Amino acid sequence: MALELDRERIAAVVAAVADRLPGEWLLVGGALVALWIEPRRTTEDVDLVGLAGSAAERLALLELAADLGLPVEALNSAADFFVHRIAGWREETELFHAGACSKILRPTPTLFVLLKVSRLSERDLADCLGAVAKAKAEGLRLDRARIQDALAALPVAEDAAVAERRAVLRAALSP
Repeated sequence: MALELDRERIAAVVAAVADRLPGEWLLVGGALVALWIEPRRTTEDVDLVGLAGSAAERLALLELAADLGLPVEALNSAADFFVHRIAGWREETELFHAGACSKILRPTPTLFVLLKVSRLSERDLADCLGAVAKAKAEGLRLDRARIQDALAALPVAEDAAVAERRAVLRAALSP
């Protein structure tokens, strides 16, 4: 049975990282959605990227998971692969939570959507639409042209459902 983390549990994990692990961390994925966009959202893991990119950060994250009574896969740093593939990603981060030992950053709505467009599952689309709506409602910077360019650069979707989800996202990005 897969682990299901709700908003309360995710918030406790994020607070533990900020209070116990040094450095700067980027929170992405479903855990961020639950804390920032859609409180009812659950996820199987908390995606945290250590900005130093060190093996020591990864090990500390795994040790913290064990200390919190979570399986080590519940704290996932593999998103760094996807984050680092986006040009200028560091400039697309903002402070989300500060603790005793570290800062937790979040992606801007632009970076958040860019991280999800290549896969764009049904859940990814819902998350992206939530981020776009939040950006519009709160006047957050959203680089629509950059996201549209990223969508246009994707290979043609062979799956009609993926093509439809891309069209829905394109429409949501319209001013």
